[in-house]
Amino acid sequence: MDQIFKKILGWLGRKRKSRTFQKFKRNRMAMIGLVIVGVVVVTAIFADVIAPHDPLEQSLDDRLTGPSGKYLLGTDYFGRCIFSRIIHGSRLALMVGALFVAVQAGIGVPIGLISGYCGGKIDSIIMRIVDITISMPGLVLAIVFVGMFGPGIFNVILAFSITGWARFARLTRGQVLVVKEEPYVEAARAIGEKDRNILLRYIFPNTVSPIIVVMSLTLPAAILAVSAMSFLGLGIMPPAPSWGGILAAGREYLMVAPWIAIFPGVAIMITVLGFNFVGDGLRDALDPRLRD
Repeated sequence: MDQIFKKILGWLGRKRKSRTFQKFKRNRMAMIGLVIVGVVVVTAIFADVIAPHDPLEQSLDDRLTGPSGKYLLGTDYFGRCIFSRIIHGSRLALMVGALFVAVQAGIGVPIGLISGYCGGKIDSIIMRIVDITISMPGLVLAIVFVGMFGPGIFNVILAFSITGWARFARLTRGQVLVVKEEPYVEAARAIGEKDRNILLRYIFPNTVSPIIVVMSLTLPAAILAVSAMSFLGLGIMPPAPSWGGILAAGREYLMVAPWIAIFPGVAIMITVLGFNFVGDGLRDALDPRLRD
């Protein structure tokens, strides 16, 4: 009987995943976003193959050269290929963005699980800390933190994680409050399951969907935040080909070489738009209230 029950649950899980995927496929903007994200990911992986030039290679004879056959998107003041720098910048953007989201979720999700499951004073204390953290201006706090401890990828990620984890904690806690009242959780308690097993085997898997949606929407925000910090000179430092750094360097040459600022700005815009489309599509597909 137990085996039959497991097979039924597995079949229902596959049907649910199939319906979710079909609904995602019917969302035209989500599919466009998926194509954009796919192109960016492939570009980041094969940047060394796709880029026609070394992103750090300088050619002073070709400084501020406009788009041409040799330099598809022109060159900067040091004669570096803008196209190659943007291609390699996609790798940095995705890597830092993924770390950004992973650190925030890695801190916030366990705290939210504990807060929602334990309840009582523990929940109240954690939620007050979350409220205080969310009230802090993330970008301003990040600028102050990086200004104190110095620029760099690690410090930028750590700076934004100081406040960013709270959103994941609050979301997870809300989901846990709903799921822990389900009959199967009560049944697990009744048969003597340990709290750790209940959290990891029964509650956490049923809170994953909204967490995935928030992660998919946090990633483009992370790319924007890191680009903004690099633009201000507090993020990824030159000569690394970060999109924000390229954009910052191009602002001094807007009148004579506008392509230096335009093309990295377009890369940021398209990438963020693609991830937002995918995040919206996942939200619509995974939200049971929006299912057909």
